[in-house]
Amino acid sequence: MQKPEPDPPTLTTVARLANVSIASASRVINGIKTNPETLARVSAAAEAVGYVPNAAARSLRSRRTGQIAFAMPDVANPVYTAMVGSIQQVARANGSRLILHSTDGRVGDELGFLADLKQRYVDGLILCSLEFTDAHAEAIADATVPVAVIGNPTKGAKVDTVRANSRGGAAEAVRHLHGHGRRRIAFVNGPEHTAPGTARKLGYFDALRACGVERDDELIEVADDFMIEPGREAAERLLARTTPDAIFCANDLLALGALSALRAAGLGVPSDVALVGMDNTNLSLVTSPQLTTVDLGSGERARIAAELLLARIARPTRRARSVGVEPRLVVRESCGAHS
Repeated sequence: MQKPEPDPPTLTTVARLANVSIASASRVINGIKTNPETLARVSAAAEAVGYVPNAAARSLRSRRTGQIAFAMPDVANPVYTAMVGSIQQVARANGSRLILHSTDGRVGDELGFLADLKQRYVDGLILCSLEFTDAHAEAIADATVPVAVIGNPTKGAKVDTVRANSRGGAAEAVRHLHGHGRRRIAFVNGPEHTAPGTARKLGYFDALRACGVERDDELIEVADDFMIEPGREAAERLLARTTPDAIFCANDLLALGALSALRAAGLGVPSDVALVGMDNTNLSLVTSPQLTTVDLGSGERARIAAELLLARIARPTRRARSVGVEPRLVVRESCGAHS
């Protein structure tokens, strides 16, 4: 007959072997400052008996899980992949684990995730949304753990926020194209009800006004999503009615779709049509020609958001901060002005 497994050592076992009180042993095990002699005796005793602290019990006492979450629209999008890497670095340095959740850009999913924070399975959440609503602001205000936002929450929301100036970045891209002789500059946008769709459209209009170019709606096309195939379809619709000498796309994935449509139409890039994207994803380096794009600092925004979240977890009453990251035009071959 097989002998039963012995019971695992407990805190009491450690305290007895170290010849200290259970309270003293608990302080050492939980990382609370104590005198060096007690620390050494309890540590040696714990190692000798193979004592492993009960993480669940510790979490109940401290109300900390050692985990943070990142909710993003699409885990397959290279923008969010870059964000995950940056958040992971900050979390790991803080001794925290990172949990990922892809919302598919659905407001209901995001609100449900915020509501589920009451289960306290994480110590905080970084939320990146394409469409912030008043309901988001209410859910964040009611959240039982800290939340940091990457994006543009509704006005008056008291939450740590990291913003990209995508409106300014879009305007810079269009001004660059105009400055290099392009006059029929088309725009392929993603869904316009989203925050990035709205901001990048406004930036496009800003640049047209600044360059003294009259708006031509024939040069504007809207894709069903910020992805490659919708970008190709939108560019095909654009090219079916007109031929621009440049296309600015609201992100790199749309630009990849537009590049495919331009090639299928027998148009050279940049010889016939210059092309510019936005986000400076790693895909922009593997296209032929390499893609000129606007860097919105995805990794930097995520790093700042993670640091803000961890600071609020440590001090929940800290005043909310809003940090902006400025865009940077990265000139490559596809715009015809690569030096």
